[in-house]
Amino acid sequence: MITALAALTLPFSATAAGAAVDPIESPELTANDLYKTGPLPRTKCAEKRVRSGDKKQARAYINGIIACLDRTWGAHLSRAGLAFDKVRVKHVNRVPKKYCDFDYSKNPSQMLYCDSTQTIMVQLGKDWLEGPDDLWLFHHTAAMYGYHVQNVVGIADAHEDEPYDRRSELLEQARRSSLQADCLSGAFLKSVWPLKGRSSRDFRELLSLIEGDARGEERWYGKTANMRAWIKRGFASGDPRSCNTWAASSSRVA
Repeated sequence: MITALAALTLPFSATAAGAAVDPIESPELTANDLYKTGPLPRTKCAEKRVRSGDKKQARAYINGIIACLDRTWGAHLSRAGLAFDKVRVKHVNRVPKKYCDFDYSKNPSQMLYCDSTQTIMVQLGKDWLEGPDDLWLFHHTAAMYGYHVQNVVGIADAHEDEPYDRRSELLEQARRSSLQADCLSGAFLKSVWPLKGRSSRDFRELLSLIEGDARGEERWYGKTANMRAWIKRGFASGDPRSCNTWAASSSRVA
């Protein structure tokens, strides 16, 4: 079990300041065709074994989950007549400075998704490797893939074009995006549940590991209660329709 959690660095983009938009009005965000596709198809996904501290095995584990994600989301979106591209994955010992215009992070472990290259960059440190027998790596891989789904269905572009008038709106838009990725992770987990050897106890343990932005910091990813709520919402339904954070009230994405 992971005892020291590093903050997950998630992508964000926004336009220059413009007219205030509250609530979000873009139909590409609030009424995207993704929400009309129905529940994800039920399928099997085998987790590879990861020994504590074994980076090679952890990378293979992540690659295996990505293969399941490609298979599930590819079939789901293609059947609905939506565009789909497989994601690229790059494992590094240290994320390059200014990768995809992200601010450089000193976190020992992190994942980042780059819209322009459709690539997930993975940096694994001791904190994510010391007890990899929970669903931590699974969830963050699936959540990062959630950004890829947003990209291929047009949500990412619509987010980039969405105007904001105040920094508080900018932050709320970022939270809507990240919480949607969390929810899509939960929906995918439902589609492959139960994983071999897993039980509801593993899911509860995952929720206990999820922590939002610290009090007093700018809230980019949502508070703990909301992060857990959106993961649970996606897991309960297995349906992207349940992950429409763009139409949710501000309190649900705080």
